[in-house]
Amino acid sequence: MSGQNGAELDAVEEVDGVIVVGDARPLPQRRSAREVVAAHSAIAATGFVAGAAAAVVVAQRRSRRSAAQSAPRRARNAAASVLDVEATRSFLIDVHLLSKRP
Repeated sequence: MSGQNGAELDAVEEVDGVIVVGDARPLPQRRSAREVVAAHSAIAATGFVAGAAAAVVVAQRRSRRSAAQSAPRRARNAAASVLDVEATRSFLIDVHLLSKRP
């Protein structure tokens, strides 16, 4: 450190300030174990009901989609004439094996 920096560190600055605090709210009272268990149970039940509802919606959409795919469609038949799909395997992605004929 140079002597000049040491002189700057010795200087003290006084600041007069007032901190204004709004209305202080009291801390909430501790909840009893019974109240905590009731709140957590309500949260868990809500999550379970939401998950069950989502599962029902997904199952209905899948059943509708499979029923719609079994019905013949002109657009699907037109697309099938462009590419001849020999086999399909589903993993995390769909893999389609195409025939070699033009």
